[in-house]
Amino acid sequence: MMSMIASSLPIACSLTEPELRERRSTVLQKAGSAVLEIVEVESGYAYRFPSDDKWLDELMNLVRLERQCCPFLTFRITVEPNGSAVWLELTGPSGTKEFLSSFLH
Repeated sequence: MMSMIASSLPIACSLTEPELRERRSTVLQKAGSAVLEIVEVESGYAYRFPSDDKWLDELMNLVRLERQCCPFLTFRITVEPNGSAVWLELTGPSGTKEFLSSFLH
């Protein structure tokens, strides 16, 4: 469920170009290389990651960083039973899918 505040925020990253390049070459590249599956959802994408604790920590760090520069995003981490999968779902208002098309792909 998206709040009215989130739907009124601009679909843009607040990082400068050098900051964004740095983020892409560190955190985003590392996370992107670990993605096992990408599923398109109604207002974004869901990404499946290895189910170990290391990736739970990495995903929490990614959410902590990205929510500061992309406040329009909704983040949802799902841990499936019996260690079968960990999912990071990123969604947002209209235009979010286009913005995310190169995020972890």
